[in-house]
This record gives sequence, C-alpha cells and structure tokens, in this order.
Amino acid sequence: MIFFIGLIGFVFNLNAQNLQNNSNNLGKDELNGKNNNLSSSNILIVLKRIFSITGFYSFLTEKKQITESVDENIIETYTVYGWQKLLMIIIGLVLIYLGAVKNFEPLLLLPIAFGTILVNTPIAGIGEPPYGFLYIIFNAGIKNELFPLIIFMGIGALTDFGPLIANPRLALLGAAAQFGIFGSLIGAISLNLIPGITFTLKDACAISIIGGADGPTSIYVASKLAPNLLGSIAVAAYSYMALVPLIQPPVMKLLTTKNERLIRMENIRTVSKTEKIIFPLIVLLLCILFIPSATPLLGALTFGNFLKEVGIVERLSRTMQNELLNIVTIFLGLGVGMQMSAYKFLQPRSLGILAIGLIAFIFGTAGGVLFAKFLNLFLKNKINPLIGSAGVSAVPMAARVSNKLGLEEDPSNFLLMHAMGPNVAGVIGSAIAAGVMIALFG
Repeated sequence: MIFFIGLIGFVFNLNAQNLQNNSNNLGKDELNGKNNNLSSSNILIVLKRIFSITGFYSFLTEKKQITESVDENIIETYTVYGWQKLLMIIIGLVLIYLGAVKNFEPLLLLPIAFGTILVNTPIAGIGEPPYGFLYIIFNAGIKNELFPLIIFMGIGALTDFGPLIANPRLALLGAAAQFGIFGSLIGAISLNLIPGITFTLKDACAISIIGGADGPTSIYVASKLAPNLLGSIAVAAYSYMALVPLIQPPVMKLLTTKNERLIRMENIRTVSKTEKIIFPLIVLLLCILFIPSATPLLGALTFGNFLKEVGIVERLSRTMQNELLNIVTIFLGLGVGMQMSAYKFLQPRSLGILAIGLIAFIFGTAGGVLFAKFLNLFLKNKINPLIGSAGVSAVPMAARVSNKLGLEEDPSNFLLMHAMGPNVAGVIGSAIAAGVMIALFG
C-alpha cells in the first residue's frame, strides 16, 4: 500500500515536471536527456520518502530535542534518539512476556506494557500534546488525581477488613512494612550526592511512597508534592506492584527458616456484620480528626468498603468492584505506560528513582518479616513470618504471595486470610504516611 501510494505520487510528479519542461521550448534531444535524469531522480526521491515514513528509518536516524517545563522557573531540554525508543519498545515486550506468560499481575502489567510500546512508536504522536490519546488519558485522570481515588474506592469495595478486626495486632506488621517508605526517603536524599541528580525534600517525600508498593497513593502524593516526577514515580510504583511475585519470595525465604515457614496460625474469630460496618466509619472519623490531609485517600477507601458492608446498595458496590474498577485500571495502566517514553525513562534521575524503589520495596518486605519474628519472641500463639511481607500496600498481591509460599512448605497451611490483615493495614498505613507528608511539606 505504501509503495502503491508512492508510485501514484511519482507518476503525478513526473507528469507535472514533463509539462513544465515542454513549456520551456527546449530542444528534443535536451528534453529527452532531462526527462531520463528526472525519472531516475524522482524514483530515488520517492523511494527515500517511502523509507522515511517507516519505523525502521526513525529508529536508525531520529534525533529530537524535547523541551519540558519542570516547574515555573525551570525548563529542561532532552535529546531523544530513535534507538532509545526501540529499546523502550523491547522493554514493553518484556513486560508483556512477564504479564501474559509468567502471569505477573497481568491486570496491571499488560496495560502498562502496551502504553510503553504505543508512546514510543515513532511518528504516530500517540503520547504527544494536544491530541495524542495517551496524553489525553494521562491528563484526564492521573495528573489531576482522579484515577487513584477511584481505584481506592474499588479497593475498598473489594476489601474485607475482617481479618484485621479479628486480630488487631496484625496491624503492627503493616506498620513495620512501611519501613520501606522511610528507607526510600533517606535513599532519595542520598542520591543528591551523585552529580547531575538533585532532589528537593518534597521530591524525596513523593519518591518515598514507592517503598510501600502503593501505586495510587504514589501518584496522589507526587501530584501534590512533585508533579515533575509524577511519571517516573508512577512507573516505579506500579512496576514493583506488578512484580511482587518476583521480588518478594527470595527475600522472604532468605529471612525465614523452614520451621518458621511451617508455623500454623489459629483460625481467626468470626467478625460480626456490625463490626464490619462500623470499622470504616471509625477509620474515617479518626483520619478527619488527626490527619485530615489523608482523608481523600482513606475517605475513598472507607466509602467503597462501607457500601460493600452495609449491604443495601449492592448495585453500587458491584459497580465499584467490577465495571468502574476495571475501566479505570485500563486507563490508569495506559496512562502510566505513557510516562515510559524514552526521554523520560532513560534519564539518570528516573533510573535513580527506580533503583530507590526496588531497594525500598525489599526493605519494606524485610521489615514486615523481621518484625513478625520479633513479635514471636513474646507471643504464645506464634505468627508465621511469611505474612509479615504482606504489610506492604500491594493488595491483594502481597497476601497471595505469602499464602503461596506457605503452601509450598505445607500444602494444608492456608495463610491467605491471616495475610490479608497486615495487607489492608499496609494500605491504611501508606495513606496515613502520605497524609503526614502532604500536611508537613505540601
């Protein structure tokens, strides 16, 4: 089709040139010579034009200067090469492999992967302002904090706080796993020692939430404190959320013995419906009284959970759990993938944020496991340390990983319900940490 269109253009161009030459009253021999030269020249031009609109040509030759406003006073210029876009497309294909073949949280990873591929497609302008559809998605729901809050409503509607209510001490594991947040805060500040990388205290606070493996909260905080880092932070947070099954198990096995992984926990007590209805209201009121800046996140979470537990608006609850959450997840994943453009991702600052996020996530996992082992020194009814890793906010992926490792050691030892306690506590804990940072530095 490309060749056919080019051939038509060549014929029309040749005819126009012939008419022009005929009007110049040139001699016959001279005119024939010029037409022969014109034909060969036009063929080369058309072939070059055909090749110049292909991805091959762009990947080989493209070199663009992109100017971006970091804030009101700083404008940065980036140089992006075609080979960098090709590298990002390969990264997108790797993410597709991990999601589709290895089944690493495909609901998150596949939209992010396709967003990565699409935004790095040359010439198409899929992620460019003002009409690129990925650009529109990002500005319509991520940059303005809408999608993260809707995601929190859906998470609330899907979450059962029963395990946490039945065994409140598991909240301590969720708190311990937030060590990753404070570790990444120190790590972000330490990166200032590297020439060419500069993070303010606000930047460091926004980056630190990655350590809790909480994508919506990371986006929310970044939009408040460090809009210029929103893309890199969103990519890091959601990448590590999706890769929980790959990152956590080696850490958990390294820090626990076989006997500890075989610990069987007592069945949790049955939690009444009244307790489940009152709990989100108590959390919301305490948040309003002590940390109002965290209310948007915890308010959305408790709203979704209350509608689920109260039972009289089942249609609304089902919509939050299914259609609404699924639609927003698609758009959120594509919008996050849009931020994995070559000029944003392949920068020292962005790569530093990814490195901090990985280290902090490992520390958060380790913090939950080690604190569970510490509690066992004083508890008669022991806690299986594997559920400590679920204290990070990746709900419910982290809880499923804890359960999976427990079943590998003992096929009859089901830890999922126990692990959900610190998992939902981690969601609340990261939202509280976000609220504190916004209140102090926002």
